[in-house]
Amino acid sequence: MLYTEIPTLRPVTPLLDDIDHPEQLRLLERSQLEQLADELRQFILYAAGQSGGHFAANLGVIELTVALHYCFETPKDRLIWDVGHQAYPHKALTGRREQLTTIRAKNGLAAFPAREESVFDTFGVGHSSTAISAGLGMSLARRYKKDPCDVVAVIGDGAMTAGMAFEAMNDAVAHQADMIVVLNDNDMSISESTGGFAKHLAALWETGQSIGISETGEAFSQPHPKWTYNSRSHQAATDAADNLFKAIGFEYFGPFDGHDVNQLVQVFSALKKRTGPRLVHIYTVKGKGFAPAEADQIKYHAISKITATTSKTLIPKYSDVFGQWLCDEAAQDTRLLAITPAMCEGSGMVEFAQKFPERFFDVAIAEQHAVTLAAGMACEGLKPVVAIYSTFLQRGYDQLIHDVALQNLDVTFAIDRAGLVGEDGPTHAGAYDYAYIRTIPNMIIMAPKDENECRQMLHSAYLYPGPAVVRYPRGIGVGVEIQQQLTEIEIGKAEIVSAFNEQYDEYISVLAFGSRVTVAENAAKSFAQKHDIAIRVINMRYVKPLDESLISMLAENTALFVTVEEHAVMGGAGSAVNEYLAKAQIVKPVLNLGLADEFMLQASHEQMLQQAGLDEVGIEESIQNAWQKLLNSIVL
Repeated sequence: MLYTEIPTLRPVTPLLDDIDHPEQLRLLERSQLEQLADELRQFILYAAGQSGGHFAANLGVIELTVALHYCFETPKDRLIWDVGHQAYPHKALTGRREQLTTIRAKNGLAAFPAREESVFDTFGVGHSSTAISAGLGMSLARRYKKDPCDVVAVIGDGAMTAGMAFEAMNDAVAHQADMIVVLNDNDMSISESTGGFAKHLAALWETGQSIGISETGEAFSQPHPKWTYNSRSHQAATDAADNLFKAIGFEYFGPFDGHDVNQLVQVFSALKKRTGPRLVHIYTVKGKGFAPAEADQIKYHAISKITATTSKTLIPKYSDVFGQWLCDEAAQDTRLLAITPAMCEGSGMVEFAQKFPERFFDVAIAEQHAVTLAAGMACEGLKPVVAIYSTFLQRGYDQLIHDVALQNLDVTFAIDRAGLVGEDGPTHAGAYDYAYIRTIPNMIIMAPKDENECRQMLHSAYLYPGPAVVRYPRGIGVGVEIQQQLTEIEIGKAEIVSAFNEQYDEYISVLAFGSRVTVAENAAKSFAQKHDIAIRVINMRYVKPLDESLISMLAENTALFVTVEEHAVMGGAGSAVNEYLAKAQIVKPVLNLGLADEFMLQASHEQMLQQAGLDEVGIEESIQNAWQKLLNSIVL
C-alpha cells in the first residue's frame, strides 16, 4: 500500500506482533509475507515518527528484510547490513520491535547495527562499504573452522562506489568464498548516485533482461519489467552486455524487483543451493510505500520526531555558514574548486553546486579519492576545498599525510560534525581529528568559537598557502552576528575573551578550543562569583600552531591552567598545551577537560556533553574541584 501520513498511533499489526524471533517468521506461509511486509512498513513509519532518525532507506528494504530472514537461518547464518541506515526493519524482526521507538535515544537502541545489542547484529557498522569485507572474513573463518554457514552482505549502490567494496569482491573471487552479496540498487546514497558505476547499473537495467534462477538453482535468462531507473536517466557508460560483476568473477543474478517479496524468497531459496561468490542485483525505491518520501528521497533520508515541538530559529547551522562562505569566496576567486564525498546536502553545498556546477565535484562515497583528487588539483595551481565530516576524513588519513601534507599542497579542509554528534552515536562522532591531524607536519588546525569566526577562519585557511583545516561542530551557532566582510585571522594567534575578579594577582587560565569557548566563559563567570581568585578565558583559535608566546605570558601569573575541548583528551588540544609547557619547562598545575578514553553511546548532544562534563555545570565543577585540591595541597 501507499501511505501519505506518518501515523501517531501504533498501527494494528497482528502478524508482526507474533514475531519476536525470525524462527517465528519462518513458520509463516509464503502467502502471508506480503501482509507481514505491509504491517512492518506501517510499524516503521510509526516508530520512526516517534524516534526520528533514518527513514527512507528503511522503507526501501522492507520486503528484502522479510525475505532474508525467511530464507536464511539467522543468527546462525550471517547477515551483514552495510552502513546500517536501513537496519530498523531488521531490528524489528529480531526481538527489538517494541524498543524501536527508543532508537538513537539515551539508553535506547543504537542507530546502527551493534554487536553488543543483539546476536543478530553480526557486525557493527555506521561507515559505508565494509559489509563485503566483513562478510568475507566471516565466510573464510567458518570455512577454516569447518563449520560453514550462509553469509549474506547487503550493500547499496552508493556504498559500492568505495574502493574497499571492490577490494573485498576481488579477494572473495580469489578465495572462491561461499558468500552472497545483495546489491540494493536504488540509485541513491544520501544524495543521488553519480559516476561511471551508476551508469553501468543503468546499462544493466536497460537490457530488459535479467539472469534468473530456478528453484533447483539453475541460472537462466528472462525478461524483467522495464522500470524507469529511479525516474532519472543515465547515459550508459558501457555496453550492457558487459557485466562488471561477472567480469570480476562473481556469479550474477538479476536485476529483480526488490519489492516483490515472493520473488525474493524464490531467488534466495534457490541461491542457497549454489556455492562460491554470488551477487544478487535488486532494484528498490528509497522511501517505498510513503508517497512524500518517494517524491523527495533526499529530504526524507532522515526525519525528526513528529511529536517534538520545534520553534523556528534564525541562527544558521555551521554547514550553512560554510556554504555561504564557499559561494562568496568562489565569486571573488575563480581558482576555487569544491569537493565532497557524497555529502552535498549535509555539508551545505547545494547553492554552490547550482551556482558553480563546473567547479563542484561530488565524488560519491570515496573519501580517499576525494583527498587525492584535491591534491592533484592543487598541483595545477588551483585551490580546492574539501568538505568532509570529521568521522569520514579518518577514512582518507593516508592520503591526507602522503598526498597532501608531505607535498605541502594548498588544500583547504572544511571539517564538519566535529566533536560529539548526539543520536548517531560513536560511529559518527568527530572525537579524534585534533589528534590525528596535529601530528602531521605542514598542517594547521583552526577551531572557531562561533559562526562568525567560522566564516573568517574559512577565509583565513583558504588564503594560507598550504594544507589547512577548519574544524566546526554539527548544528547551529551561538547566535552572534556574522560579518559579511571577509577578514584574515593571523595564523597561530589566540585571544583573551573574558576575565573576572581581576583585582586578584593570580589567575586560573582557561584555554578553550572551538565549541567550548562560550560555554567556558559562562562557567568561568559563575565560578568567579563564588571564589576569591581571578579567572580568564582564552579563545585559543589554533590547535596547531599553538599561541606559545601567549601561553608563556599567561604562565607568569597563572596558578592553574585548564584546557577545554570537545575532543578526546588523549592526544588532543590539551595534550598539545601539555607538550609545550613541558618543552618550555613551565611547571604549572594543568587540568585537561575533554572526552574520556571511551566510546560514548548515543544520546542527545546536550546529554552527551553533560555526561562528559563539558557543559557549563560540568566545566565549573571540574574547575572547582581542581582549585580546591590545589588549595588543600598548599595548606598541607
